Amino acid sequence: MDTHSFLTQAYDNMLLVARSVTVLDAAAVIAVLWALRAAIRAARKSLRTTRLRALPRTGFMWGASKQLFESTDPGSIYEAWANEYGPAYEVPTTFGGNKMVLCDAKAIAHFYSRDTWTYIHTDSSRHFTERNFGKGILWAQGEVHKRQRKSLTPAFSHAAIRNISHVFFNSAYKTKAAWESLIDESDGSSAIIEVQNWMNHISLDTIGLAGFSHDFGSLDGKPASITNVFDTFGASPKRSTVNVGLFLLAQVFPILARIPTSRSKLFAEMQQTMRDISVKLLERTKREKEEGVLDGKEEKSIIGVLVKAKDADSDLHLTTEEVLAQASKINLVNILMLNFLQKMRVLLVAGYETTSISMTWALLELARNPHIQSKLREELIAFGGEPTYDQLNNGLPYLDGVVHEILRLYPALNIIDRVAAEDDIIPLSEPVRTKSGEVVDHISVAAGTHIRIPISCINRSISVWGPDAKVFRPERWLTEDGIPKKAQEVQGHRHLLTFIDGPRTCLGKGFAVAEFKVCIMPIVLQKAGALTAAP
Repeated sequence: MDTHSFLTQAYDNMLLVARSVTVLDAAAVIAVLWALRAAIRAARKSLRTTRLRALPRTGFMWGASKQLFESTDPGSIYEAWANEYGPAYEVPTTFGGNKMVLCDAKAIAHFYSRDTWTYIHTDSSRHFTERNFGKGILWAQGEVHKRQRKSLTPAFSHAAIRNISHVFFNSAYKTKAAWESLIDESDGSSAIIEVQNWMNHISLDTIGLAGFSHDFGSLDGKPASITNVFDTFGASPKRSTVNVGLFLLAQVFPILARIPTSRSKLFAEMQQTMRDISVKLLERTKREKEEGVLDGKEEKSIIGVLVKAKDADSDLHLTTEEVLAQASKINLVNILMLNFLQKMRVLLVAGYETTSISMTWALLELARNPHIQSKLREELIAFGGEPTYDQLNNGLPYLDGVVHEILRLYPALNIIDRVAAEDDIIPLSEPVRTKSGEVVDHISVAAGTHIRIPISCINRSISVWGPDAKVFRPERWLTEDGIPKKAQEVQGHRHLLTFIDGPRTCLGKGFAVAEFKVCIMPIVLQKAGALTAAP
């Protein structure tokens, strides 16, 4: 047989095989290849990663994920496991997976120092962020994240916050006046007030004015579509068992996040509403800038910095998509927190929810602890008047203690999840015992290893903060020896992980803390006297 005949016959045989292959056959081959690839990756991770002690898996489908997701205090669960297995251990997760949990200060500091580079967002996290907030700073990693963060930094300098601090006082005074009016309309001595809604409105009006020079007017009772959507989202029923299952499985199979649920539809509605508002605010600000109405003053607001970044002549140039995502990112207690249109949406979400929840916890703890409330009131009365931004930071130590104690006990984010993009060696401040019984002072991590930092656990750990770690005690912040030595090893804002750390440390933390302090002051000083918790 000559070469031409051989090739012709081989081609005919290949066509015959191709025609005989069904869709199911192709799917089976793909499934086998996927399983083989997963097995090879798992074997590589197993060989290169230190096998830590782990709690036993009670089920293949959920592992410990469902227990943690449904818990009202997951931090205590992580703390109990750390006491049993050491400051670094593994937990079984959804669909047979495993996650390394770090509760060691030195290991956490190393982890955060390499965030966005060695340790990056999981596929499911990036998928969710891109879908709902765009390719902004929450989504970005490496050099892209570094560039986007640089473009936002001027908007959160001390000078910038100092120039907009009057906005915080205006919102706080409006709330105080409204509450005193409610008390007068009652019996003149007391009234039951739904604190969470009022704190939400303070946050919305504050971020509107300070961020976009836009008054939503929610404290004045003006109807706002964004308020209605947020209130509906907050009042929506808890996740059903099906929704919980889909959420957890989507951590392994991100495509499942596209399955519509009642909560996802509500979230989509919220995103669309914020998109409409963001576009209008951007168009208005750009128009006013072109007409010279703002006279350069907009550069002090968040939107002003972002418009400047979009200017082709600016040193902080962003792409159109990044500018449309950026303002939604700012985490205001984090957060952070998660590029103009997309970033505006994150700014609104974080500013509306995160700070308001922290302020609500503060008022609740003050109501539960009258002696602490009295001490705070005495300090504010003794100070007298309205503090400047610098005095707010350095002249009211007990107020500072109250605020940071709330940030310690009630962080906006309970956990941080990342996946290793490359092999790494994580150092430990104290040795741990591995699964094989070997004692090690470092952990080998292979690319693809999933790692979790349990923020609420570290912030409230008895082994870190001492025997009164679960107690609301602002006095711990007033003396040099008030913070235990082990807590001082935690790197982060005031030895807390509330604002994360490293390259992703919350840009808006100064904004958040200033707003937090200002909004508490007039409420504590309101004429009706002491706050009390309703039965």
